[in-house]
Amino acid sequence: MGRVYIVDEDVEGYLSKLCPQQAGPVTGLLIGQSSAQKDYVVIAAPTPKDEESAGKTVDKEWVSEHARQVSRMLPGGLTVLGVFMITDADAKDTVTTLRQLVFGVEKLISSEQQWSPAEDDVTDCVTLHVNPKTRKTVCRTFDIKDPKSTAKPAEWKYQSGVGSSWTTVSCWLNVDLFIPLPESRTTKGSAHKCLQEGLNVWTQQIENAVFLINGKKLPEDSELTSGQRRNVRQTYTAQLLTTVEEQRSAHVLQRCGGSVSVRGAAHCRAFLHTHKPKVKLAEKLLKRDAISTVATRVQMLLDEPLASEEQIKDTSGDKQQTEENCLPRRIFCPLRASGSLHVCDYQFSDEGLSEIVDRLKEMLDIDTAEEDLDTTQEMTAEITQSSFPTDPPEETNEELEPKRNNYIGAFMAAAAALLATAASMIYFSDM
Repeated sequence: MGRVYIVDEDVEGYLSKLCPQQAGPVTGLLIGQSSAQKDYVVIAAPTPKDEESAGKTVDKEWVSEHARQVSRMLPGGLTVLGVFMITDADAKDTVTTLRQLVFGVEKLISSEQQWSPAEDDVTDCVTLHVNPKTRKTVCRTFDIKDPKSTAKPAEWKYQSGVGSSWTTVSCWLNVDLFIPLPESRTTKGSAHKCLQEGLNVWTQQIENAVFLINGKKLPEDSELTSGQRRNVRQTYTAQLLTTVEEQRSAHVLQRCGGSVSVRGAAHCRAFLHTHKPKVKLAEKLLKRDAISTVATRVQMLLDEPLASEEQIKDTSGDKQQTEENCLPRRIFCPLRASGSLHVCDYQFSDEGLSEIVDRLKEMLDIDTAEEDLDTTQEMTAEITQSSFPTDPPEETNEELEPKRNNYIGAFMAAAAALLATAASMIYFSDM
């Protein structure tokens, strides 16, 4: 037998509820956490209706795009494990479609992942076929790192309480990221490439950071919940201490046309299933969440119309152009009232909480109220007067104050298009 999937009984009830609702095939995502021996499934999220789709066929690109957006809403420890399909077609006839879906989903999600894969990462993704009439399920897995992978049988087991009493590890991370931009950005995507390279350098710093639990450096192979009661929710406060790399490449003088600064404090959070989680796993998942939440916000800013490629171009003359942009703040939503698991979304300064509620419903089919959202971890960003000289160069500030005073900072996102300067020289080193 192949991998074993332990599935929350709420997922069983939810899939059953979907069975009689649609005439055509219903697709969606399976979300949870992987481990070496077992995977834990806690959410089933159906693909939102596509207005341009007739509903009688499976739109593979739409399913993949849904997975990309959902992946941004998952804190550390929760990932898209695979896909499901509810259809009265024979299970054998759906293998090819499910295979294409799971590979397409993984390809698009991984294209946005900044962190480096680990040797112990699980590469099997699950596909689930549900017959709406008989309610029979057929579970298979594919190795998404092997293009020639074929379907392997897997075991699908429903249990109660899978989504409760998970261990939570969180921290507030101070961010100070500076990225120089090229002098000429007439080539499409050149500014985005510089941003990507700058994020890669910062990612390496986070991956090499010292990980502390409650102020202590613990052996990575030790059990995180050692000495604690089993099946009881545990919460830990962590720290990620970064240092400037001593071994540097040669300092470089580079002609630049602008820069982007991202500064502030981000709330990071990871969830671990309570079956003997190790310190090493907690460190990996929290660091990945830290990397993902910052990269996601930068990408969301670039997705905004003001940061479109058409506006990322050189300015003429000597006058500089500077644009101040607030990165969105992170808001958490509990999966259920008594559970320890949360998902998240990002709120721009011009959005209300009702829009967060609507997105949670559309993307994850979660019904929640505004008062149930956790908005206390990060405060709304505010634009403050620049503390830099205005003649030249000029910088910008957007403050994003976290819950803890000792992590006060500013998310600073000066749009690449609007920070262009005429042939300025920036001296920097590869951090």
